[in-house]
Amino acid sequence: MEYQKKHEISVYLTEEQIHQRIAEMGKEITEKFQGESVYLVCVLKGAVFFATELAKHIELPMTLDFMSVSSYGAGTKSSGSIKIKKDLECPIEGENIIVAEDILDSGNTLSRLIRLFKERKPKTLTVCTLLDKPERREAEDVVIDYTGFVVPDKFIVGYGLDYDQRYRNLPYIGFLEDADENKGE
Repeated sequence: MEYQKKHEISVYLTEEQIHQRIAEMGKEITEKFQGESVYLVCVLKGAVFFATELAKHIELPMTLDFMSVSSYGAGTKSSGSIKIKKDLECPIEGENIIVAEDILDSGNTLSRLIRLFKERKPKTLTVCTLLDKPERREAEDVVIDYTGFVVPDKFIVGYGLDYDQRYRNLPYIGFLEDADENKGE
């Protein structure tokens, strides 16, 4: 069996900090859409922890759906283009769409998704991201309605974010201090 290196990960946000902020975001969304239903779209795989926790704190009738896109491949830097691997199961025309994203860095993936969703004519389109890396922003047209935390430009793992498909299951968010530039987030 091949030896797998253990990486040095420093904790940046604890599980408690993450859950508290997500609860606050859920309350804000509930207040904004009071009396209406929402269609929560989880962008897989990274946002699954965030979206499921957020859904628990949105006290409204809700449809939950998943979309899988890829922009990283096997590298640590976004390629700037996306590939849709799994599309939504239901039409979203006339729906209050809430997009749950794990991290916004270059913004290229989210920019493309927003254009795609707008073509489908939702009633409203709200963007929630657990993490925002504004230093990396390339797409100027992305507007975030709800941000969990603004983070520095470091490689992040945990709470759904990965390094070469590892560390998604960490209950906290940490910096991977010794990332190999040839593996992916």
